[in-house]
Amino acid sequence: MAVLVTGGAGYIGGHMVLALLDAGEKVVVLDDLSTGFRWATPEAAEFILGDFGDAALIDSILARGDIDAIAHFAAKIVVPESVTNPLLYYENNTAKARILLESAVRNHVPHFIFSSTAAVYGEPASNPIFETDALAPINPYGRSKLMVEWMLQDVAKAHPLRFVALRYFNVAGADPKGRLGQSTPQATHLIKVAVQAALGHRDGLDVFGVDYPTRDGSCVRDYIQVTDLIEAHLLALRHLRKGGDSLTCNCGYGRGFSVLEVVEVVKHISGVDFEVRIGARRAGDPAALVAGADRVRDTLGWLPKFADLATIVRQALDWERRLHNLTLGRS
Repeated sequence: MAVLVTGGAGYIGGHMVLALLDAGEKVVVLDDLSTGFRWATPEAAEFILGDFGDAALIDSILARGDIDAIAHFAAKIVVPESVTNPLLYYENNTAKARILLESAVRNHVPHFIFSSTAAVYGEPASNPIFETDALAPINPYGRSKLMVEWMLQDVAKAHPLRFVALRYFNVAGADPKGRLGQSTPQATHLIKVAVQAALGHRDGLDVFGVDYPTRDGSCVRDYIQVTDLIEAHLLALRHLRKGGDSLTCNCGYGRGFSVLEVVEVVKHISGVDFEVRIGARRAGDPAALVAGADRVRDTLGWLPKFADLATIVRQALDWERRLHNLTLGRS
């Protein structure tokens, strides 16, 4: 059997493809390359260029009968953009996911792994946040993802489809073997932007708000290394294939670092004192998001290997240097 990975030429989906191939799985990648890269997909995986909201295309893939699981990563993910262009997010993240789910049901695909987000919690009353806490997203990105979680819950009650929804906190770092990392040129991920500033690929870094109710006034986030995150997906796949119940889990380490603390770690690891500009808050940013991650550990047996911010930053720096050289080689 095979796993269909939507968004498999992107950052997180691409790491899932690598991990599945490493585990001996057959992989089919579907990506429209709007933010992903064809070179990121190894030859061992089947690659299909297309949109996961294309019902005819999805049906043609799933009707082959060799796919027993969908790992759904394709999505728009920029919070400020979701505030200024909410309909784009509801179309891409929610409406197209309904099309994908409908095809999965029609073609009897039994297992679905969903890339969700900590943004479903909104501005939490306290941290760490647990899966039983209130769901009150404060931006269209978080709402668009929560709607998909609701759809999955309802579909799983009505049809023989079981799912695992993994709520990501802040994903960072790169493949420890140097095969892949965050490659989008205009990415908004803090560590990506900071290492680009350290390497001179940006003219500095903007910090959006230092007046939050946190220890230094900047936003606090739980940074999870991408390979550790993907290990949770492999465990989720194993859980479903063994007949496990549908499940929703947070994915994070249970500790937070502020934006200013991350910047200092990047400066220390890189040895570069790049410019940091303090600006106003961005729309839709909660003050702090830290994972309560007991469930993913206890239920799936997840044991992270790279839960160290300095290690994550080193990986990101190493990948950014490699990516720069790859880009020069292709120009």
